[in-house]
Amino acid sequence: MSRNLFLLVVCTLLPAGILAQSAYPGLHTPKYSHKHCIELAAEPFSPSDVRLLPSRFTENLQRDAAWMRSLSVDRLLHSFRNTSGIYAAHEGGYTAVKKLGGWESLDCDIRGHTTGHMLSATALMYSATGEEYFRQKGDSLVNGLAAVQRVYGSGYLSAFPEELVNRNIRGERVWVPWYTLHKIVSGLIDQYLYADNNKALEVVTKMGQWAYNKLKGIDEPTRARMLRNEFGGIPESWWNLYAITGNEQFRFLATFFYHNAVIDPLKQNDRTTFGTKHTNTFIPKVLAEARRYELTGEEEAAALSRFFFEAMLDEHTYAPGSLSDKEHFFDPQHLSEHLSGVTGETCCTYNMLKLARHLFAWHADVRVADYYERALYNHILGGQDPATGMISYFLPLMSGSHKVYSTPEHSFWCCVGSSFESHAKYGEGIYYHQGDNLFVNLFIPSELHWEQQQMRVRLESNFPHSEQVKLTLETRQPTRATIRLRYPAWSGKPEVRINGRRFPVRQEAGSYIAVTHTWHTGDCIEVRYPMSLRVEATPDNPNRAAICYGPIVLAARCGTEGMEAPAPYSDPTKHNDYYTYDYHVPATLNDDLTVDALHPEATIVREGEQLRFRTTDGRILEPLYDIHRERYIVYWHLKPANTK
Repeated sequence: MSRNLFLLVVCTLLPAGILAQSAYPGLHTPKYSHKHCIELAAEPFSPSDVRLLPSRFTENLQRDAAWMRSLSVDRLLHSFRNTSGIYAAHEGGYTAVKKLGGWESLDCDIRGHTTGHMLSATALMYSATGEEYFRQKGDSLVNGLAAVQRVYGSGYLSAFPEELVNRNIRGERVWVPWYTLHKIVSGLIDQYLYADNNKALEVVTKMGQWAYNKLKGIDEPTRARMLRNEFGGIPESWWNLYAITGNEQFRFLATFFYHNAVIDPLKQNDRTTFGTKHTNTFIPKVLAEARRYELTGEEEAAALSRFFFEAMLDEHTYAPGSLSDKEHFFDPQHLSEHLSGVTGETCCTYNMLKLARHLFAWHADVRVADYYERALYNHILGGQDPATGMISYFLPLMSGSHKVYSTPEHSFWCCVGSSFESHAKYGEGIYYHQGDNLFVNLFIPSELHWEQQQMRVRLESNFPHSEQVKLTLETRQPTRATIRLRYPAWSGKPEVRINGRRFPVRQEAGSYIAVTHTWHTGDCIEVRYPMSLRVEATPDNPNRAAICYGPIVLAARCGTEGMEAPAPYSDPTKHNDYYTYDYHVPATLNDDLTVDALHPEATIVREGEQLRFRTTDGRILEPLYDIHRERYIVYWHLKPANTK
């Protein structure tokens, strides 16, 4: 490929989707037949081009992999086989299967969604690690689903009967059938893209043809009524299937699920339109519009996607990068009143990171990359319990609350499914490229194989414990390229050295430090990003604030007094009772903090090399992502400090 190629084929741009692709296999791939072009500022690498080095991220990935290994193919397929009647049709029968619980129970209408996520997660894990086990497990799941689909005979494929879809079409009460089908559709697409599973494409194509035949004759009032029910990212998946096959039936399906009542108001740039809508129902619809832009060039779709993202960052995002209270939007003029025990649904952050991936590819905007880093470290990384690998549905911000984790076999919330994917794809946001430019966005220890430039890049860092980042290059031959180092908004003036010699930094925060050089094997870039404390107040109340160090949100440990045994795990018999979960916060808990808001370093001092800080009040602050199995405080009632 020409190093100066700037006009890139958009049909090969994969989304970042829960909804569909969570990473990009690369822009130039023969897997796409539909050709449309937009100008891209940065191209994502395939997950197979990046390998993580030892770090906290790698540990999370390994725990995720262990949990995935523990769930057998037969258990993940059981509800599909049971509903379809395949057990009766199978001559040899099946051995007894231990049934999954929670949202995967046989009496739960959302059953089967975890298997869809697992299709994506095994494909992503295979691409990210090269472990053959995950490719084989994905193959087994696809083969099992193909057998179920043959029994249905129409192309339909699900763990629940088709009647649930019919109820949705009739406007009758039903949970979220298209949301669940979306997970299967996107999982099969991921199997095709990341694990080279051609049968997965055959199965998902039949699903698309079934959906087209089901919906093509529906009138507009019926369509509008059925779209009031949550349908997840199914339109994004249809856009992806259209890009792969060029089949106009799938473009029809993508536009069929365009939700006028939600998307049209965004075109007016009106930030009052969110109301109290369900947040994670909203974001996937915008993701579909981002994908529409990439495949059609419709600028209106791009504009509303950018508008939505900026509105979320400006008004609806908490300090850890999360959003939503009780899964819904609220008046951001009262954000400080929405620091509850059910803030920050994990799926919302998962989908916002996907949207960030799209927008960064379009504009290479440092602000987008800054958000990605904040949400990844503070929410996604910290949402997994290091002791067990279990994950939290919410990131509660009520003072004295704690993370409430899933169970290995009896939860399977939506956030369990999306987390299977999240912890498998940490490599996706570290690097981007465009021509002979390499963007270094995250400081996660990793190795990049940049095949187009015949270059390998090794990134070593103990960030955020250390301010130092080191890049070592290996080239097959002398190669001229520009390394673009992110200069985050949180950083002081970076110090850059090339092979030990100081490199002048003339850029300002919120930009890229461009280092153009003819690189040889052994060349080294060393960067120091000065980090400092800051007070981040809620937009409606300057005296209600979180304490941050660089991009990292700090919190105080508050012990385990009053926590239910076996804290902090949820009761597996109450898998849908999270809204009423009682944290039993002790009445004696005090979230007042004396601090100099303009100069927090005067009242908060770092202790040693670890990210551990002590306040003049005697509070110990540590990264929120490191606090597990005990209560914490993130947002404080600030008391002014006399530092004169």
